[in-house]
Amino acid sequence: MSWFRRKPRNRRHHDRGNVLNVKLRADQERAGRFRVAAVLVGLVFATVFGFYLVWNVGEWAMQRLVYENKSFAIREIDVQTDGVVAVDELRRWAGVRRGQNLLALDLARVKRDLEMVSVIHSVAVERVLPDTLRLRIAEREPAAQVFVGQKGADGQYEMTTLHLDGEGYVMGLLQPRQRATPPTETEDSLPLISGINPNLLAPGRLVNLPEVRAALDLIAAFDRSSMANVADLRQVDVSSPEVLVVTTTQGSEITFALNDLERQLRRWREIYNEGQRTSKAIATLDLAVPNYIPAHWTDAGTMPPLEPKAKNPQIKRRKNVRS
Repeated sequence: MSWFRRKPRNRRHHDRGNVLNVKLRADQERAGRFRVAAVLVGLVFATVFGFYLVWNVGEWAMQRLVYENKSFAIREIDVQTDGVVAVDELRRWAGVRRGQNLLALDLARVKRDLEMVSVIHSVAVERVLPDTLRLRIAEREPAAQVFVGQKGADGQYEMTTLHLDGEGYVMGLLQPRQRATPPTETEDSLPLISGINPNLLAPGRLVNLPEVRAALDLIAAFDRSSMANVADLRQVDVSSPEVLVVTTTQGSEITFALNDLERQLRRWREIYNEGQRTSKAIATLDLAVPNYIPAHWTDAGTMPPLEPKAKNPQIKRRKNVRS
């Protein structure tokens, strides 16, 4: 019955066939992955190159059609300011000239450069197509003056006058050529604030001290009060802690606490009226004491008279100026 038995196959040949089939499939899969990777790399390269091409074409178009287009060259600079600075000086500070491309102009830079000037409070800058730049400027208004020593050209220190606005920002004085109008008598007779550390008095810097803040508030409140009709503030000394020492043009010395200034001004007026009834004038008065008010009197005839003064003159807003 041996002829019914199946002859054993060659196992070695069979195993070799399987190995070849597995190797073939692995080679095919590897080749497929390479093809997919090549396609992906090609797509990425094509995309990057496309973006690069579009970007450069766009840059070229913007440069030729916009930034170098003479239709957008600045022909007018429309300036409006509410103060006294000359238009030519404002244009110089802005760093803008006719012929510059309006669309290429950095408006943020123009605004920043102007607002770095100590006499300027805020600036609005606007493009008006096709060829006009519009500047709207709000200037700081001086409320008080300070004296500070500055080194001159000869190396010697000399006293220089600076201004403070109502917020406490230090303002440099304008030269005559920088002004559209001459200085007023009011600007020259502003109250003097003394006792401030001179190292703090740099143009453009905010003097953020409680005593200085209170002194500026007192000056503003005084101008609104009835005392403005019968006295002049000449100096406010802030060197003493917690109090302000005011000297009037008539020679009176009044001490204020830093808060509740309007109430103290009313008390000053009541005491002033009492002195008028007895032909007396206030020599010294301490309003910083809550309950008891130390006062010293002098003969009213020894006090200099109150000189006439303008009542809170307002700076005239200037019309639009084109240049």
